[in-house]
Amino acid sequence: MASAEFMKENLGNALCLAKWQQVSLHLPTGLTNSCYHPPLHQIDASLLKDNPSALHNTPHKQAQRVIMLKNERPEECSYCWAQEDMGNLSDRHYRSGEPWAAEHYEDITKYTGNESDIIPSYVEVNFNHACNLKCSYCSPQFSSSWADDVARYGAYPTRVPHNDPNYFTSSRRPIPARESNPYVDAFWDWFPELYPKLKHFRMTGGEPLMDKNTYKVFDYVLALPKPDLHLNVTSNFSVEEKLFDQYLDYVKRLCNTQIEHFMQYVSLDTGNPAHAEYIRSGMSFDRVEWYTTRYLEEVPYRNSLTFIITMNNLSILGLQQQLEWILALRKHHSKTYQRVWFDTPLLRTPSWQSLQILPPVYVSVLERVADWMEANKETADKPFQGFKDYEIQRMRRDIDWMKEGSKLDAEYVKLQRADFFRFFNEYDKRNKTNFLDTFPQMREFWDECRYHAQN
Repeated sequence: MASAEFMKENLGNALCLAKWQQVSLHLPTGLTNSCYHPPLHQIDASLLKDNPSALHNTPHKQAQRVIMLKNERPEECSYCWAQEDMGNLSDRHYRSGEPWAAEHYEDITKYTGNESDIIPSYVEVNFNHACNLKCSYCSPQFSSSWADDVARYGAYPTRVPHNDPNYFTSSRRPIPARESNPYVDAFWDWFPELYPKLKHFRMTGGEPLMDKNTYKVFDYVLALPKPDLHLNVTSNFSVEEKLFDQYLDYVKRLCNTQIEHFMQYVSLDTGNPAHAEYIRSGMSFDRVEWYTTRYLEEVPYRNSLTFIITMNNLSILGLQQQLEWILALRKHHSKTYQRVWFDTPLLRTPSWQSLQILPPVYVSVLERVADWMEANKETADKPFQGFKDYEIQRMRRDIDWMKEGSKLDAEYVKLQRADFFRFFNEYDKRNKTNFLDTFPQMREFWDECRYHAQN
């Protein structure tokens, strides 16, 4: 297996294997990208009837591949370029170093850019935007609860009206599951060709546990077992228990003999229950804890669980509390292999929820968390029970990016802080919450944001 360090030395200045081997498909809107860093772009539905692989091999993506093969940096991949310019390993290195991508390294370095029908080995798909939560940084494209909110109350009163229902019309309108969807139809036309070469298949949402296509995929895999398949699902773990029981029964059967591994991703941004429920409106922290316990205890083989901690400016005060829980879960459930993981992707939009607009004192909060992680590193005599080097490196990478906020134009930061107040002030009205009751430690920041909003 190639490492991120190997890829740093051998990929050159621009090549990223994910541009060929990974795809994220947002089928309700017909949008795609290679990973979650570049902006989403539209899939041309007219190409799909004759070539369903155009879900992945879009003209835009093909053009970006040509740029990379020239050892030039595509502008849309600026997140990784910024990390590398700071001297860090980027997600380009980490992703390209994973087995599903690295095994194609020799082939891709010989490509000319004329290869059209690449079959990816890592596919992430969102079939449906139906979701029972209304997370603060989400949108109607990915949550039916958000769509219902803005249909009833309208856009949020930020400087540029946020989640304006007038924006989510025409091609930006998520196609409901009850309507015919050419992108979903093309996916199922493509799936028999795609399936044999898949190494990782991940379903996101919306909330996948609420979507019939999730169980259609499960039935397909049960009928045609694939011993080298890593099957992954991202959930908020806040659905009704009857639905979770149905889902867990499927997972148990899949993990029996049908696949290599099942990874359960759980979206949870902080370990403070009140903070978590505020960020993800409609979630039940108790239910997340209970379902996590059930999953780890009732599915004893071929599986792991990863918490997706989206690093936003409301998550960091309870971050260590969440990591302490993760350590406890590791000690209890990881015996012969690591079953409990976490990732800390950075939130970049909406920009008023970014770490970069927080005052410098909050940097020290994250630095203390990173130092605490360093003091609780995994050791040879206690495997699977501490933090791994790269987990600590990723946290420090997030801190480096947060510090870059000090270089932002002061007027820009004031505008973002003003929008922070405008958004969450309205968010409180609609959700019957109170920011200062939930985050009393952030009063000084809140007051400053209010001042900028009012002046």
